[in-house]
Amino acid sequence: MASDGSDREKVYELFERAVKDYICPEIWLEYAQYSIGGMGQESGIEKVRSVFERALTAVGLHVTKGATIWEAYREFENAILSTLQPSPGSIPSADQQQALNGQLEKICLLFKRQLGIPFLDMEATYAEYEEWSDEPVPETVVQLYKKAVQQMEKCKPYEEALLVAETPKLLEYQAYIDFELKGGDPARIQLIFERALAENCLVPDLWAQYTQYLDRRLKVKELVLSSHDRAARNCPWTVGLWKRYLLAMERHGVDHNIISENFEKALNAGFIQATDYVEIWQAYLDYLRRRVDFTQESSKELEELRSAFARALDYLKHEVEERFSESGDPSCSIMQNWARIEARHCNNMQKARELWDNIMTKGNSKFANMWLEYYNLERANGDTPHCRKALHRAVQCTVDYPEHVCDVLLTLERIEGSLEDWDAAVQKTENRLARVNEQRAKAAEKGAALAKQEEEKAEQRKKARAEKKASKKAKKNKTGEKRKAEEEDEEEWGKETEQPNKKHRGDGDIAFEDDDDNDDDIEEMEMGLFGRNPSKKIEDAHSKQKVKAAALKKGTEKVLHNVDKDSITVFVSNLSYNMADPEEKLKKLFEGCGEITEVRAVFSNKGTFRGYCYVEFKEEKSTLNALRLDRTIVDGRPMFVSPCVDKNRNPSFKPTFKYSTTLEKHKLFVSGLPYSCTKEELEELFKEHGCVKEVRLVTNRSGKSKGLAYVEYENEGQASQAVFKMDGMKIKEQVIKVAISNPPSRKQTDKPDTGTQPTSMVPRQVYGARGKGRTQLALLPRSVHRQSTPTTKSENGMSQEQEQVATSSTSTSEAEPKKLSNADFAKMLLKK
Repeated sequence: MASDGSDREKVYELFERAVKDYICPEIWLEYAQYSIGGMGQESGIEKVRSVFERALTAVGLHVTKGATIWEAYREFENAILSTLQPSPGSIPSADQQQALNGQLEKICLLFKRQLGIPFLDMEATYAEYEEWSDEPVPETVVQLYKKAVQQMEKCKPYEEALLVAETPKLLEYQAYIDFELKGGDPARIQLIFERALAENCLVPDLWAQYTQYLDRRLKVKELVLSSHDRAARNCPWTVGLWKRYLLAMERHGVDHNIISENFEKALNAGFIQATDYVEIWQAYLDYLRRRVDFTQESSKELEELRSAFARALDYLKHEVEERFSESGDPSCSIMQNWARIEARHCNNMQKARELWDNIMTKGNSKFANMWLEYYNLERANGDTPHCRKALHRAVQCTVDYPEHVCDVLLTLERIEGSLEDWDAAVQKTENRLARVNEQRAKAAEKGAALAKQEEEKAEQRKKARAEKKASKKAKKNKTGEKRKAEEEDEEEWGKETEQPNKKHRGDGDIAFEDDDDNDDDIEEMEMGLFGRNPSKKIEDAHSKQKVKAAALKKGTEKVLHNVDKDSITVFVSNLSYNMADPEEKLKKLFEGCGEITEVRAVFSNKGTFRGYCYVEFKEEKSTLNALRLDRTIVDGRPMFVSPCVDKNRNPSFKPTFKYSTTLEKHKLFVSGLPYSCTKEELEELFKEHGCVKEVRLVTNRSGKSKGLAYVEYENEGQASQAVFKMDGMKIKEQVIKVAISNPPSRKQTDKPDTGTQPTSMVPRQVYGARGKGRTQLALLPRSVHRQSTPTTKSENGMSQEQEQVATSSTSTSEAEPKKLSNADFAKMLLKK
């Protein structure tokens, strides 16, 4: 809509903003074509040529799209040439001829420049040049053209890979970047980086690689600083990019106020970890320290540095610690650096000692390395009495390596101390080491006692199991003998009562033994209902009874497992009880893992499948492949696949958790999902913000969703963008929460029982003769009931209990509480 000059300038400004952020040949072409519309203005032609030249510098080497800029530039120059052509029959003047020759030379030069650059379909450009030029192509141009064709052949595989790859094509671009880095052409390297960043602008590692190349190789101020600014603007959560930006600004002499402003932007960027804030503060304090001239006793820069140190400590204590429940600097590295600067550069040991005293009061006094760090500082910048005092305190307080601190104290007194000092040091170190050895001996005795108790308990358990097994075996033998005796009696009775004239079935006749009441009843029922020969029906009834008896017999057979084959066997559980022919189905499921020796399904006494089985392979590596099928959905339920381990031999064995329980910046934790939401629906929603590698719905044992999920992206940039876009979004009328996955640490509950102290100091509650009544209910309404303990939150902002539930629900079935049998309840009653 721009009509006059002032409006066109606004459009020019808009184009300038557009071409600064990302590389885009289409925008450059549009910019050049728009500028052609202003040719009639003062120096309009020079303006157009300037835009074209800048476009060639920015995207003229683009293998697939750069040629369009060159062609548009030639068309523009050809249009000017047509205006300079004399009319037919007229003779141009000397000035006109000179202008005409100059224009022809410009077009010829554009052809030569383009033919020296590798492009797709270069042959068409070469043919066009031959047709346009009245003279043969110069040999120098031919050589440049051949060289460009060879280069194009090298680039062609990478360009073809980009054409067929799916967005964002990060791996393909990285391979292309590595290829160009080996070539070493700065212009081409810059171009491929810009092309990659246009499609992967939220990948911090790619920005870091690009800015590092610019810092070390090109070192052009405007290019370097603009790239750092774009990197920090696209990935503000990455502290490494901000640190490099501060260094680049200092390296190129940017004004102090601008550097301070960018540091404040970094503080407000919203880093994910507490340690990120420590790093950015340290980088800024290093910059401020380099500005100070320590030859002067006092200066404005020194006071600014000291105030910045004080502000950093206050910021970490209040802002960071309130958000993350930790300062991110447990060893007080910022305070240590402040103390070193005060001691070495400002000769202010009093301030340095005050700072170190503050460091030690923050729980660092028990570490030998902290005391030795302070001792070295005192040794270099302080005096011997303070060194001695520090080491004496270190001997008294150090917990981890007291021997080392004692050696350092004795070494100091050997070089610096008097006889009294030496005696005092020897006595102090001997007393301290004696106490340490005594404590270690007690700890060793306690550990040995605990180990012995564990061994005794294990032996008792083993003995009890053996006795139980022996009693079961004796009972089984007794039952077997009784059954055998009954069978013998039945056989003898059958022989005695056998009638000589007994009829047999055949030829359509029906005959039963006289004492077979059940069969007589069946015969009477069949004849009474249908009034016809019931032989077929009765035979069917007998066959069904035989099948049922076989199933009962199969159910009573015990599935034995050889513990020596644990390494080649996996235990499969949580299968559907209604699974038809589980052995065949599981063979099909696991046949891709390796050669299967046997599948042993476990059945109940009634012949029904119990939902678990053993799968034995021929080779051990096959079991590792089988374990990867853990959580596979089978008949609508997650199938659990775990190692086959004998708990009697390995009572301390615990199955390893399949998924990570630490901070994963590329993975999201999603809560508040509708129970009807499917994995495919989630993947469709989240893939709009990047390449989704995996979507995992958290389910219970029956396969039903818990309303929680994990979404894994290729990199942390895509994950962070999804958090910004998806957190608080509504799915099927439910508001979901999206955060970076950071499960809380799992509490260790399997501590050994020392046996010396009771597990609880709370007295046992005494109930009436009938025990605790069922009607003892809390009368406080649930809506006003408050939790007794506050719910802590992890770094990602999610409730730790919420993500702990999601994490534990994916662990093996052994983590669930054990179901009590009737015998267990009877034992509990007897104990009371």
